[in-house]
Amino acid sequence: MLTGIRVVVLGGDARQLEVIRKCVDMDATVSVVGFDKLEVPLKGVTLEPMSVKLLESSDALILPVVGCDEEGNVNALFGAQKLQFLNEHAAALPPHCVVYTGMARTYLKEICTRHELKLVELLERDDVAIYNSIPTAEGALMMAIQHTDFTIHGADCMVLGMGRTGFTMARALQGLGARVKVGVRRAEDAARAVEMGWKPFMTRDLAQETKGVDLIFNTIPSMIITAQILSKLPLSTVIIDLASAPGGCDFRYAEKRGIKAMLAPGLPGIVAPKTAGAIIANTLVQLLMEDNPDRGDAQ
Repeated sequence: MLTGIRVVVLGGDARQLEVIRKCVDMDATVSVVGFDKLEVPLKGVTLEPMSVKLLESSDALILPVVGCDEEGNVNALFGAQKLQFLNEHAAALPPHCVVYTGMARTYLKEICTRHELKLVELLERDDVAIYNSIPTAEGALMMAIQHTDFTIHGADCMVLGMGRTGFTMARALQGLGARVKVGVRRAEDAARAVEMGWKPFMTRDLAQETKGVDLIFNTIPSMIITAQILSKLPLSTVIIDLASAPGGCDFRYAEKRGIKAMLAPGLPGIVAPKTAGAIIANTLVQLLMEDNPDRGDAQ
């Protein structure tokens, strides 16, 4: 249980609603900022304006999946006012307070370092990222179906990167009957791809692997689908870029050449916010109990 632990939830989207509900169910004292436009009020929480005083007694500050931008602006889908996390807010947090987010940009990392605050990036954890890859793959499949006039079954599909998302994506495509080849960078990943029944190739050889590709799913967060690669692709190829913005595709040249290419970050929060929120919430509750052993009741 989280009895005696004071949590402040700052902004967010539908995923944060699941986090809030889980914290309330676990008996935390929960204050929320940036949820004043909700049609159905949250139960068991205190709706607060952003203030230094609010943060002074918090044990945990929970930010959205993308914590804030480089000016401190926090996404608050259900908020009526602009929301910012500034230097004075970080300075007000108690030394033991932990800041939780999905992934942190430079601004948030620097402000937490400046004030010696522990920062936890949930999407850097293998368990969260693997669970999150499931709605990501489902969302990518949805996009592929919407933007093609052929079945995934029997299609020639390419997955670039065999990390946590790439592996799940390739397996999902295989399950639907696609012919799957995977761009990898390491020999051990190539071996695993062969074991899974996929055709591996080294990403450095991507230019030689473009013939006849129907769908490309990119998970590599650096420029890999360059203008040179795009010039070799069939015009009918559809590219779905799952890497974090700005992605790994030259979208300008893709548009110029007439190839359909879409950047699709944050799919879990779009296609399955309840599931994505539950993934974050379950991990957060466990971490809150671990980070506050003397204040929460872990029994």
